[in-house]
Amino acid sequence: MTKLLIKLFIGKENPDLPSARKKYGFLSGMTGIALNVCLFIGKLTAGIFSGSISVIADALNNLSDAGSSIVNMVGFKIANTPPDREHPFGHGRAEYVSGLVISLIIILMGFELIQSSLEKIFKPEMPKISAFTFIILIASVLVKLWLFLFNRKLGKIINSVALKAVAADSISDVLATAAVIAGILASLFFDISIDGYTGLIVAAFIILSGIKTAKESLSSLLGQMPDKETAKKIQRCACSYEGIIGIHDLIIHNYGAGTSFVSFHAEVDSAMSLPLAHELIDKIETDFKEKFGCFVTIHIDPVDIGDNETASLCGQVKDIVNRIDQDLSIHDFRVLKSGVGRSVIFDLALPYNYKLSDIQVKSMITSEIKASCNVSEVIVCAERQLSELD
Repeated sequence: MTKLLIKLFIGKENPDLPSARKKYGFLSGMTGIALNVCLFIGKLTAGIFSGSISVIADALNNLSDAGSSIVNMVGFKIANTPPDREHPFGHGRAEYVSGLVISLIIILMGFELIQSSLEKIFKPEMPKISAFTFIILIASVLVKLWLFLFNRKLGKIINSVALKAVAADSISDVLATAAVIAGILASLFFDISIDGYTGLIVAAFIILSGIKTAKESLSSLLGQMPDKETAKKIQRCACSYEGIIGIHDLIIHNYGAGTSFVSFHAEVDSAMSLPLAHELIDKIETDFKEKFGCFVTIHIDPVDIGDNETASLCGQVKDIVNRIDQDLSIHDFRVLKSGVGRSVIFDLALPYNYKLSDIQVKSMITSEIKASCNVSEVIVCAERQLSELD
């Protein structure tokens, strides 16, 4: 069904294009509105006739889901707006804002449900359950399971935080409705009213789902470390160019889907002429824009690969660093010679959440190098990495 809907409403358009993302967002939104409104009407009718607060609450949850779908569509529409003078980097982050709004709506509905459920606990009433109620609830579980799979697939295709939030909400709805069904069965077979308690369980599912999706949306809005696969893909691509020895200090700024700014340091042979190095870097920047749809700024780091003494010392230092911790790495290695001896200078790359302080690590490495290598001075610049590279 999902493939058929994609074929009918989107076709074979590249999902990385902003126009295609908008179509995927609208497909998710319209599908969600249609199905959730139907579920709302069915559950509200069943809840009113049965007198079950948990069924009515579940109906209101579906209504909020329909509202969330509208917010989601608005977010995708704004995100697809071209850049303007006030927003030169585009409006892509509007998609994250819509995801956050959806999360807040979910959380609000959860707290509203807590209030209704507490009232039912203090004033319990036995609900009047009919076959119609059961049919509606079972149908709801099946529909929500499909919506979960549907939105998860769309979210993966366009890598959308907002659609993944909708998918997470759908699976929480499945659990919530299952709790309602369990409460109804308990009242039928054991003649006890736990309607209010199942309402609280439903509320807990709703609030937890809202908090989880809110954290994901906020993380994207505030800026987060790129995923490891993206960082390594950029590294592999950059290092595939003849003349690039390696890269480091990779930083990726995400301004919404399809708008990223990438910067990194590229190591080249110090013997390469400046015009040739500049031409190489220009080509990489242009190619990256075409391949990844991102803007790239590259800093050139010259590396002396022709000096045997430097290469030997660099190898020794790398071995020392690896013995201390294989998660550490070095780059920009240089050797300065003076009348008092040799000085080694290099940058030390540490994982962002490395357990030791920069000073502690530098002290350990400096001591080891001075003890093992014939050098008079060791200058280390420690850097916490903003991307995970090999």
